[in-house]
Amino acid sequence: MTETRLNDRAVIRLSTADETEDLRAFLQGLVTQDMAAVVEGAPRWSALLSAQGKLLFDFFLWADGDSILIDCEQEQADALVKRLKLYRLRRKIEIARDDSVGVHWALAAGDRPTDPRLPDLGHRWLDHAGVGQGSEESYRKHRLSLGVTEGVAELGSDKTLWLECNAAELGGVSFTKGCYVGQENTARMNYRQKVNRRMVVVPIEAADEKRQRIAYPAYGLSVEHRRVEDIRELDLPGWLATAIRIP
Repeated sequence: MTETRLNDRAVIRLSTADETEDLRAFLQGLVTQDMAAVVEGAPRWSALLSAQGKLLFDFFLWADGDSILIDCEQEQADALVKRLKLYRLRRKIEIARDDSVGVHWALAAGDRPTDPRLPDLGHRWLDHAGVGQGSEESYRKHRLSLGVTEGVAELGSDKTLWLECNAAELGGVSFTKGCYVGQENTARMNYRQKVNRRMVVVPIEAADEKRQRIAYPAYGLSVEHRRVEDIRELDLPGWLATAIRIP
């Protein structure tokens, strides 16, 4: 069988044995996604922002019985656990990595959940961690070919406003859920339709080093944070071209 494990991802489990605690209410006041939309078999892309609305961590939220699982970058998992514990205060909520669970991906995988950002991204699911070479390289190449960016290396940490990460277009934010950390600036940008910069994936020969976050020479691609007026002439994926009103 083709290896499906994304070895550069980790899973954090939030749980509680106290019936008076509400995991969803705890996360509802923190993350960009409406927790009511996080149901079994339907992951949601989301983020934890700074008070100014800049991305700190992006991740996927999964419902797992009475627990909530967070599918995040392996290298950022411990930092995310630490940050969530700061917000926990005296609540009786357990927040810890669950290394028995792994994140899996395949372009075609039957009835497995579809990536919530774009159906063309393929299928994503959680299962036993397992071992193996992993499919993260294939996943990254395919994701970038569709112009979708993610993670600290591409989006930065406390560097990029969440809507500049194309969060609205890729289903990573709710504008009806109420307050959360960074909500005020995010909602204002959406109301005024003032997203002046965007994360884009461009051919490496068209790279602008001043705007570049990371280059992928093996793919011939560059991930950049550019002003909207500087990307209109690029060959953008349809979902992004539509978002910035390119005919």
